[in-house]
Amino acid sequence: MLLEACPIGRGFHLKERRRRQRNKAVDRARRRSSVAGNFMIPTLELTAVAENVLAAVRTGPSRTELREFPMPEIPEDGALLKMEVAGICGTDVKFYAKPPITGDVIMGHENIGIIDRAGRQFLERKGVKEGDRVFVEHYVPCFKCQWCHQGDYRLCQGTDWRKNPDGLRYGYTSAERAPHLWGGFAHYMYLPWNAVVHKVPDGVSAELAGVVTPMANGIQWALFDCEVGYNSTVLIQGPGQQGLSQTVACKQAGASLIIVTGTRKDAARLDVAKKLGADHVIDVDAQDPLAKIAEITGGEGVDVALDCTAGAGTIPILLGIEALKRKGGTLLVQGEVAEFPNFPVGKVANKYITIKAARGHNYRSCELALEQLASDRFALDLITTHRFGLKDTDAAIKAVGGSEGVIHVSLMPWE
Repeated sequence: MLLEACPIGRGFHLKERRRRQRNKAVDRARRRSSVAGNFMIPTLELTAVAENVLAAVRTGPSRTELREFPMPEIPEDGALLKMEVAGICGTDVKFYAKPPITGDVIMGHENIGIIDRAGRQFLERKGVKEGDRVFVEHYVPCFKCQWCHQGDYRLCQGTDWRKNPDGLRYGYTSAERAPHLWGGFAHYMYLPWNAVVHKVPDGVSAELAGVVTPMANGIQWALFDCEVGYNSTVLIQGPGQQGLSQTVACKQAGASLIIVTGTRKDAARLDVAKKLGADHVIDVDAQDPLAKIAEITGGEGVDVALDCTAGAGTIPILLGIEALKRKGGTLLVQGEVAEFPNFPVGKVANKYITIKAARGHNYRSCELALEQLASDRFALDLITTHRFGLKDTDAAIKAVGGSEGVIHVSLMPWE
């Protein structure tokens, strides 16, 4: 008690806990490497007890620096994730160029890794063990509100970083907030008691598991929110990783017609769309998309129009409204356009259109996405096109935003 009452005592106990953790890690390494009574301690295993963690930190608009952070203490209800893959999407591109918050941030919100160390309570609560490969949702929710009880962590105030200054979300939270490791662009990531983890099915590689987030979004937006199902007709605008994931989800759900649109620079992506189940693809730079959709559908229009574009302004919304069937269609919109002057409210009302907002995924859609990845029904390796190491984080993000043929980029922090 006297030791805990003074700073020296607290320092003593901190060092003692670290010494015990190092000893435990060494013991685990010995057990894993024992051969006929001879013990070998691999260097890779001992990296788990390094004093510091290397991370790529966004320090300003389109600027990244490699920095080290202290290895966190792991409580009984927490864990340490050894990162394998951090997927990069269009949101990363947007927030890298125009950071939504001031201060330094470790980006990376599509995270796959191995449970390196964990407290007993964490393992019991999550149903995992050390050494398991898991997908960590970027939401860090309260687990108390109605949304959390429904598995809709995306809607929990505890993870709403835009309106809640104390909100936690991987890839969006300030690196100044202890224990700092709140993003996947790092060697390790900290998992508190309320991290949401999903065990990756056996046989699914870390890189393939890295597309679970766009795949879960595809299931959420198309199937759960817009109710695409058997015999549905669907227009998907944008053949990036999100649009291609929608294509797979719609095909799996039994859609009878899938049309995917893109621009001239999307030629390779449109080709992948056809391989993943699109019935028709349209180059909007070479053809009148509305006329082509009318031709394909015999003038009937489509049941559902999904906007998966980035930076296209109001055009996809207007095209979606026009392309929907005469009455009762459903339109999915992104949050790309803050304002929409002269929005055609009259036409939306006359056509009896239901508008849905694209907003992340729930727990069930993530589980279904992992099952989809494990099924091998679709050639989803066509989506995982490029790999980069941690030192090339800047180039990795910019590749998603600018290079033709790039679909999904995997950041491999240890490469």
